[in-house]
Amino acid sequence: MFPETIETDRLRLAQFCQDRVSPSEFYAVAGRGQTETIDEETQYVSWSPHEHPKESADVLASFEEAWDEGESATYAIYLREGEPGSGELAGNTGLNLHWETQRAELGIWLRKPFWGRGYSGERAAALLEVAFDRLDLEVVSVAHVPENDNSQRAIERYVDRFGGRREGRLRNELRDSDGRVHDVVRYSISCDEWASARSDSGPSR
Repeated sequence: MFPETIETDRLRLAQFCQDRVSPSEFYAVAGRGQTETIDEETQYVSWSPHEHPKESADVLASFEEAWDEGESATYAIYLREGEPGSGELAGNTGLNLHWETQRAELGIWLRKPFWGRGYSGERAAALLEVAFDRLDLEVVSVAHVPENDNSQRAIERYVDRFGGRREGRLRNELRDSDGRVHDVVRYSISCDEWASARSDSGPSR
């Protein structure tokens, strides 16, 4: 159902599974205390740094199960040759599917060394193409907690590029792994908006 790999000008997205990413490799970048920036990277996401390699293995298994069931598609993010840090696991991204409402949610976790290069918008363009052209969905949404200024700027750029809109602030919408509840700001792009914007500007990539 989902493409196993997706390539853009600068990125290669590959199914996040144990055939490509070992639990130890995942833990090395997502484990508590494994990198200097992991706490900052996970400050505004719904999960916390992994406590041990077994947790990384369990998360990988959950990615594979959801993929096989058609519930979500999670991809490892790699930089293509020529990009600084090419070959490294730069993070992950994906689509969480709501088939009953013909909608998907975009998500991303990007390691700090790769912030500020425009990769979020580039992978969003690729996943929107999958959502609308391949999966025949009607709407893709994305959200951030109000305090996350970096995500807000990145999301607003590509939502505007593809003709989407800001839906508004939803109160007490997100519960994180520590049990804290957060508001989120949600945006959406419809298939018609995306198609119109793409026809106006040329290919999405």
